[in-house]
Amino acid sequence: MESVFKILVINPGATSAKIAFYENDRSIFIKNISHSAEELRMYNKISDQYEFRKNIILGTIRENGVALSEISAIVGRGGNMKPVEGGTYRVNSAMIEDLRIGVLGQHASNLGAIIAHSIASELAITSYVVDPVVVDELDEYARISGIPEIIRKSKDHPLNQKAAARLAAKELDGKYSDYNFIVAHLGGGISIGTHKKGRIIDINNALDGDGPFSPERSGGVPAGSLVDMCFSGKYTKEEIKRKITGGGGLAAYLGTNDGREIQKRIGDGDGYAKLIYETMAYQISKEIGAAAAVLKGEVDSVILTGGLAYDNIFVSWIIERVKFIAPVKVYPGENEMDAMAQGLLRVLRGEEDLKVYV
Repeated sequence: MESVFKILVINPGATSAKIAFYENDRSIFIKNISHSAEELRMYNKISDQYEFRKNIILGTIRENGVALSEISAIVGRGGNMKPVEGGTYRVNSAMIEDLRIGVLGQHASNLGAIIAHSIASELAITSYVVDPVVVDELDEYARISGIPEIIRKSKDHPLNQKAAARLAAKELDGKYSDYNFIVAHLGGGISIGTHKKGRIIDINNALDGDGPFSPERSGGVPAGSLVDMCFSGKYTKEEIKRKITGGGGLAAYLGTNDGREIQKRIGDGDGYAKLIYETMAYQISKEIGAAAAVLKGEVDSVILTGGLAYDNIFVSWIIERVKFIAPVKVYPGENEMDAMAQGLLRVLRGEEDLKVYV
């Protein structure tokens, strides 16, 4: 008889959090918690929000009828610690310290492991993270930029990228490590990952301005023109960064990052909106083609995932351009909560080794 594992999953975001409770593969509940700007404004640093967010999470667990004593293990979202290879890691003191400091930056995801570890310690159980945001499995070729002082980095969506790849492998009756996939995460940021036998060996830096533009990010832009803007005297450093992340892409061209609103404009005959939206699909397709070159054409599937994968018209524009590379699979949504629970289950069931953060 299979053991029953009752898993709490904690996924903090900038102004919200998701928590979920699983019995093995079955989701018992998933809840969204929203935090107002007023509530968060009193905290100078993300790490200062720890007690506030932890107490709300504990209250939400109780409100949904789960006794803390029922929980077998806790998974928190992996934040900005030191780069690691993909997998499931036990939360330890070194990880907690690096997340508190924010060795690769301060973000709400840093609180995932911290809160998970705190609750788990009080319950005398273990806490984990799965495929944290800092997963870095790049080949050396992928790190070289053309300017020695600039090293290409992996900043993307490894949790959903790897979850979608594992789902495709399962449908092909194999393991993730058996196949070569190209995975396009289509969300507020867009990352195109080259997955070779279970490792993301190349991927665009979806956060800092690389690859295709996205609903709110500029993607790669002509470097010379960007330099001219930086030194024009018209913009501060913060304003330039905002153009790259948060205010670029669809938001810059069309004043919105909402694909549904853009589709409505297109339906109403807005030709410019169609041009910009379809150009985003065009740039994504180019990046998928580049990933196929990295794999020397040996691609088992092209995978489209993320929130924009719900948009059938947008997806059809990409498929039309890339279907010659390999069969295309579409898995809409981010599926982060399931991915974290599944990552821990693989370890608890002995299907995958637990990794150690140092």
